[in-house]
Amino acid sequence: MLTLHGNSQRMCDGVSRRDFMKIGALGVGGLSLADIFRLQARASAPATKHKGVIMVYLPGGPSHIDMYDLKPDAPVEIRGEFKPIPTNVPGLDICEHMPLQTKIADKFSIVRGIQSVDTHSAELLMRGTMEKPHRPVFGSVVSRIKGATTPLGMPAYVALGGENGSDPADPSYLGKAHEPFKPSGPGMANLSLSKEVSLNQLQDRKTLLGAFDSLRRDLDTRGDLAGMDSFTARAIEMISSPKTREAFDLKNETEEVRKKFGPATRLLLARRLVEAGVSVVTVSLAGTVVPGGDWDTHAGGDQKSETNFSNLKRKLPVYDQAVHALVTDIYERGLDKDICVVVWGEFGRTPKINKTGGRDHWAPAGNAFLCGGGLKMGQVVGDTGPKAERSKGTVYTPGNVLATLYKHVLGIDPESTLPDLSGRPVYLVDDRRCIEELL
Repeated sequence: MLTLHGNSQRMCDGVSRRDFMKIGALGVGGLSLADIFRLQARASAPATKHKGVIMVYLPGGPSHIDMYDLKPDAPVEIRGEFKPIPTNVPGLDICEHMPLQTKIADKFSIVRGIQSVDTHSAELLMRGTMEKPHRPVFGSVVSRIKGATTPLGMPAYVALGGENGSDPADPSYLGKAHEPFKPSGPGMANLSLSKEVSLNQLQDRKTLLGAFDSLRRDLDTRGDLAGMDSFTARAIEMISSPKTREAFDLKNETEEVRKKFGPATRLLLARRLVEAGVSVVTVSLAGTVVPGGDWDTHAGGDQKSETNFSNLKRKLPVYDQAVHALVTDIYERGLDKDICVVVWGEFGRTPKINKTGGRDHWAPAGNAFLCGGGLKMGQVVGDTGPKAERSKGTVYTPGNVLATLYKHVLGIDPESTLPDLSGRPVYLVDDRRCIEELL
């Protein structure tokens, strides 16, 4: 549908908001695709080989001591029920309920002892800081700095899952143009033509828009209107081409690949999207993907029938299959230098098992699983001592993980700043140290 606005308005960045075709809103508060393409182009760095990040969030706080940081020599009230098993990397043992990952440990690294905060929120993981007013989330920053990376304008940032709001996607002062595209509800439908509009009609409307704009071009001293034409044309190209929609269609994968991923279709979709040109995909891995809800394993309360260990016995085999599928898929497709996978939760669990058989929140020692992106794989970074309590050496935070992703995967200098609403330059993260062991 062609929507013409007779008045001339200006957005906060000074761009004229006149007379353009509203074709598909991408679920970002009414901004058209043409809006988004134009804003991204203003922010884009020079084109380079495409790199992408798949950030997998385990909401609730996965138990580090029962997954990747087991302590078999600790007292029973600490070591728990699970036993470690060796991997194909000497010295890297993981939980017995994740046997598939033992075969691919040379393709991932574990960062132990990540210092976080005791709160059920991914704020720190996605922003690198809990400071208020909130800074933009990682995907929004990448969208703002790198912009679209393909001719068809695939969205720079996509969020899969996180429907309960536990996975923050707030662009903060970067604005709605840098919210993630969410391929659910009306978002996906807006990538297709209206039933009432044929391709021929779309081209006619394109001609009409060009004729209308040519009458007023001399009024636009900034030259923005001429630029708007090209972005509108790009939006039309995206809508009328099947390639963008195909990236979201898992039917284009073989039955063998779909079976390999099992219920973790979000991870398969994430790989397809990054391969197609999306820079950041965040994935919430709980509920319909991994059974038993989130990863909060206190036991007692709403989980009276379960302990930390009975809960994880159901989760870990499904999680193991999902991670193994994603990692092997990326390597088999030769994408291990271009795609980086990060898997983490907001914190770890208490080394000591509580009275109901659960483990409580433990902020001093979370884990991060990393794969690919050209980083150094097949190692453990950090040591949490004999009881998995806290880092005995260099203390890293989620901000350090993000700084590493910015600089060494996506080519974004973490020393960069972006202006907030008052115009004050704000660093992307406060602690801009990269994790040297991964480089």
